[in-house]
Amino acid sequence: MLEGFTEYVPHELRAVEIRLFELGIVPGLLQTREYAAAIQAGAVRRGAITEQQAEERLSKLAERQESLKRTPPPFVFAVLDESCLMRPVGGPRVMAKQLDKLLEFAELPTTVLQVAPYDLGERRSFDLPINLLTLADRSHIAYAESAQRGHLVRETTFVVPALTAYHQLQAEALSQAATVAMISGLRKGTP
Repeated sequence: MLEGFTEYVPHELRAVEIRLFELGIVPGLLQTREYAAAIQAGAVRRGAITEQQAEERLSKLAERQESLKRTPPPFVFAVLDESCLMRPVGGPRVMAKQLDKLLEFAELPTTVLQVAPYDLGERRSFDLPINLLTLADRSHIAYAESAQRGHLVRETTFVVPALTAYHQLQAEALSQAATVAMISGLRKGTP
């Protein structure tokens, strides 16, 4: 796990709102087990992690995903860069299942799914993945990752501008209906 991530997870497990932006891969909370396993297997093949670490990551991810089923569930906003949908992970069957899961996610009453299309260009608010949490006391936390470490930030001088940028990204991204249509179109091309 990246430095900072283990500190972030307990906050995510109790957040009332979760805002996600991801580049290149589907965010962990929305991944199927097969998709997540393919990503971890790639990291093992590259020698970045051990098989045991891969299993630990998959276990932690399952725990995080289960927390979305609590009562009441958190409201989850997810904006995916178009690259998340276009990058094949795990082969056609894994991608087909992953696209189906995204479509199911979009149907939930406490979720919003949007795609930030490639043509946003410089209007895309973030160049790195970011998670923004709203806790029950209405305080906010931001978590961002670089390739080497994760950064948990509570200072409003950073978090408030990040929330503003996220709202701007949502305004520029495809609507949920257009996102579902895009994913459905991609799904038709998979087994």
